[in-house]
Amino acid sequence: MTIDKSLKIKKGVTRSRNVLTRVERIEKMQATDRWTEETSPFNLPKIRVYKVVLKKKKKVKDADDAPAKGKK
Repeated sequence: MTIDKSLKIKKGVTRSRNVLTRVERIEKMQATDRWTEETSPFNLPKIRVYKVVLKKKKKVKDADDAPAKGKK
């Protein structure tokens, strides 16, 4: 029996997550100097997760290569 495409896992989570774990939130707060050792790890503030989008580069065809490929 095969597995549906939507249920397959490809290299972990591919989409961006909007919920961070407690450890991830503490690490982000330490990076921005909002965390001290006296601060309680409970009731942490929400931290915005920025989605990174990379644009795909367009392939540029060389004018010299195009006619040379068609000729023998």
